[in-house]
Amino acid sequence: VQLQASGGGLVQAGGSLRLSCAASGRTLSRSALGWFRQAPGNEREFVATISRSGFLTRYGDSVKGRFTVSRDSAKNTVDLQMNSLKPEDTALYYCAANPNAIHSGLYYDRGSYAYWGQGTQVTVSS
Repeated sequence: VQLQASGGGLVQAGGSLRLSCAASGRTLSRSALGWFRQAPGNEREFVATISRSGFLTRYGDSVKGRFTVSRDSAKNTVDLQMNSLKPEDTALYYCAANPNAIHSGLYYDRGSYAYWGQGTQVTVSS
């Protein structure tokens, strides 16, 4: 499966962006999905995950209450709505898919994901 992330850009602090990740080559309906980010000099950090059903979600502590992950099985996409953005949210954002997920599974570690998108840059100015 190929994942293509889009929607990144430059935004002022306090603003919003919506990232989208589209899959091709395979349906995502049986995959748990995740978003990670990586700033220069830092490790890739967990941002959000959503279960196969779409009913369960979890967020990293630094984005809780500001970001919302959602999925559309018909469109084979996963989105990340980012509100109240801060300069420390600046990073390259990656979407990822775990095709071996159990129905209600949520996955926080990078090793659980077999497929990754190429990343989309988010830059938040102060």
